[in-house]
Amino acid sequence: MKNILLIGLGRFGKHIAMQLNEMGHEIMAVDINEERVNRILPFVTNAQIGDSTDASFLESLGIGNFDICFVTIGGSFQNSLETTSLLKELGANLVISRAERDVQEKFLLRNGADRVVYPEKQVAKWASIRYADDHILDYMEVDASHAIFEVAIPDEWIGRSVGELDIRRRYNINILAVKKEREVSVTISVNTVLEADSTLLVLGDYKAIQKFFHI
Repeated sequence: MKNILLIGLGRFGKHIAMQLNEMGHEIMAVDINEERVNRILPFVTNAQIGDSTDASFLESLGIGNFDICFVTIGGSFQNSLETTSLLKELGANLVISRAERDVQEKFLLRNGADRVVYPEKQVAKWASIRYADDHILDYMEVDASHAIFEVAIPDEWIGRSVGELDIRRRYNINILAVKKEREVSVTISVNTVLEADSTLLVLGDYKAIQKFFHI
């Protein structure tokens, strides 16, 4: 369990709060809007109405006591940038800030953000990859060049073993798990036989996976 400060309770901030609550974390929520603060109360440990660009207000929260500070302010990049910078000046351990445009990401990283989330861009990329091809059932980016895909098993692989196919050497693709209905098996060996009605969780270079699975 972590102690988390969440600043900005718009739609994105609210979803962050709800997810963190489900995970059992302690959450201090802050927004300048009283209505938003009241709406978030069922999902957080504590909440305060306040201006996050006010250094004295932020200092009163005990910034150094939080494991993570999320800045999810929308609509005012100036406020987001000032809040991010102040948090770092006040000794925040980890500041994760929201960006709405590419240029904002650069400024946030230069002014105190340790990480930047860009929800619209990230979800757009995920959705376009996930739904534009029938082979892909899910997708998660690992870094700029590697990704994990849940993919349908190619017809020519069905009934054959992982060792027989020699997938890692021939295709530079690692099979992490085999999924059938709701059951996931992570115990993969050279003797694992790939069956119909199953899917694969594969890790590898994005271009290699894209080429082989015709994504």
